[in-house]
Amino acid sequence: MMAANIIKDAQISNVEYVSHPLIKENTVERRTYQMSIAATALMRNTLVVLPTGLGKTAVALLVIASRLHNDEGKALILAPTKPLVEQHAEFFRKHLEVEDSEIITLSGEVPPEKRAQLWKKARLIVSTPQVVENDLIAGRISLEDVVHVTFDEAHRAVGEYAYVYIAERYRREAKNPLILAITASPGSDAERIRQVMKNLGIDEVEIRTESDADVKPYIFARKVEWVKVEMPEELKTVRQKLNEALKLRFKRLARLGISAEGLSKRDLLMLQESIQAEAAETGNSNLFEAVSILAEVLKIQHGVELIETQGLDALKEYFKRLMKEARAKGGSKAARSIAGDPVFREAIAKAAVCRANHPKLQKLKEIIKKQLDAKPDSRIIVFTNFRDTVRVIEEELRNEGISVSRFVGQAKRFDRKGMSQKEQVKTIEKFREDEISVLVATSVGEEGLDIPSTDLVVFYEAVPSEIRAIQRKGRTGRTREGKIVVLITKGTRDEAYYWSSTRKEKTMYAKLYELKNDIKQGQANLEDFSQIIEEGIVKSATTVYVDSRESSSGIAKKLSRLGLSVKVKNLEVADYVVSDRVAIERKTGEDFVESIVNRDRDIFSQLIRLKKHYLRPLLIIEGNLYGRLNPNAIRGALAAIAVDIGIPVVQTGNSDETAGFIAMLARREQELRGREVILHAGKTKKTLREMQEYVVSAMSNIGPVIARNLLEHFQTIERIATASEEELIEVPKIGKKTAERIKRLMTTPYSEADRLEV
Repeated sequence: MMAANIIKDAQISNVEYVSHPLIKENTVERRTYQMSIAATALMRNTLVVLPTGLGKTAVALLVIASRLHNDEGKALILAPTKPLVEQHAEFFRKHLEVEDSEIITLSGEVPPEKRAQLWKKARLIVSTPQVVENDLIAGRISLEDVVHVTFDEAHRAVGEYAYVYIAERYRREAKNPLILAITASPGSDAERIRQVMKNLGIDEVEIRTESDADVKPYIFARKVEWVKVEMPEELKTVRQKLNEALKLRFKRLARLGISAEGLSKRDLLMLQESIQAEAAETGNSNLFEAVSILAEVLKIQHGVELIETQGLDALKEYFKRLMKEARAKGGSKAARSIAGDPVFREAIAKAAVCRANHPKLQKLKEIIKKQLDAKPDSRIIVFTNFRDTVRVIEEELRNEGISVSRFVGQAKRFDRKGMSQKEQVKTIEKFREDEISVLVATSVGEEGLDIPSTDLVVFYEAVPSEIRAIQRKGRTGRTREGKIVVLITKGTRDEAYYWSSTRKEKTMYAKLYELKNDIKQGQANLEDFSQIIEEGIVKSATTVYVDSRESSSGIAKKLSRLGLSVKVKNLEVADYVVSDRVAIERKTGEDFVESIVNRDRDIFSQLIRLKKHYLRPLLIIEGNLYGRLNPNAIRGALAAIAVDIGIPVVQTGNSDETAGFIAMLARREQELRGREVILHAGKTKKTLREMQEYVVSAMSNIGPVIARNLLEHFQTIERIATASEEELIEVPKIGKKTAERIKRLMTTPYSEADRLEV
């Protein structure tokens, strides 16, 4: 240890700095491993796996500075959260030799038009991916002159996450693309790692661990200690009742031919999803019952996890919320079933009279007080999965006279407010300045944020995820020696979770090195890593207007991938407009059922309004409809929509089918029928000319092209109304039948009109 300290002292006294025209002098330490990684990343699209605290952002800085210096264009940095975006922007303003005004941040709080203006003037853009994705889909920005994109927390680049779409567009559209993907932990699933690499177009991997020779000089010792506690008998009796309630449900599932006992939470969720899909396809009532029972199992298992790993206070809070959900109008069937179960009610009764709290809380206080007694200026982070536990720990430590603060996400959870971005930043600053000794954090403190190095990190519970475990541990041992304590309740999932994350971490590095070697030997399927997805993004003249509130559905992105020009607007009527006469309201099965139950979301009023504005309105219902309400209630609502309101109903299985159907409708209307897209509502008609076109095009089967022909020929609507059939036929594209319809519309008395069709 003494030798290590001598080496470290020597390094600190002889620090070398990076010299580069676009990096401010004496701001970035020259580290061999970072220079080596950056050299690779300047040659090929590279995935960099580097433990927290070893300077992934510094590597990005080296690469971005070189690209901006040697290539004309912009650089884009994507990060999953707004605090991370602000943190990166601050880092680059501090280190990059670029005007502050040319380094911008983008978020959903900036109006779309202003985002487009800022984008044009910027050299470095730091943004959340959802904002960039939305602006790309809407055609507000272009990636053509972007010379570098950094994907922070790159392990997120799977499924429908915005990184995937942005990478597709970037690799296709940029003149000179280069990608850097950075993460502390991409996970242990080899297939998932390959998927990340394929989605981002990665063809090189750079890995460093704390045991690598070029990294060791920058790493301080970290001691890991497991502290095991016994679960009190009183808590075990509560758990016993919860387990009895679980066994009853496993037996019910077994009678339905489904074996679920012993499955992990992840496996139960996958089982529930597959059964739900089969139930929707077959309409089998037993399968719908199984889905509901599995929902009950998951809720009860959550209670078991709380009593094992968190304690009585967290469990009582959960019981309160569950009973509130059961009583609420529109509450879940699973919550109502659990609330009425005598065995579960026994568990609630036992918890109510229980006086024992979880020994973890007392042990945590002892550990923290011992650390602060030995080193009063210590910084400590306590990680826990649940906000209820954050609150309990914060109160207990404050009662001990310890300066402590919570650190949680921005979203509201149940009746508890989150922390705003400003509150988060202020709290971290206080922690950095030693005004706060202890942070009690949920997962928001794990990923990416520049929380200062700590002397002690405590896992209040073990986590099964190697990604989360690596990120938690990375909060200590960065600028001085650190300690990690994992609190484990004997004989519970705490022990299983700890071993699971440890095993997965070892597997992760093994798989990464395998992939790296495969790439070097040319054995990996490199075309998978670099090939642009076959359904390339080719813009056509076919346009779909999409309501901005539909952006989160992912359908706008799918329409863009299918080659349509997507325009995102705040639509007053409809979710999608594909022509002057066809507009679509889309509901998921769950939304549709909710709109029947909840008067505030009245589907019938929405559809009547839709029909008032569009000649050929349509309702798309996506996904499963049945399960929550009596099937006859749903059938009655569908009958009323189709027969009484006169709007066709189309059911799709998923968002891919929905997007495909909308794309087909748009092409049919615009390419085959020659119709244009016109928005028929309120503020979209701004000029008298547009209003005239709207009035004339609203005539049956007239459309915008013929409407303009009529107006150009007759000049006024009055002259169209008084024209003879012969005069009407003189107008291009007006035949005898159309002329007759127009004449009949203009001359038939209102009192006789209900007996005639146009």
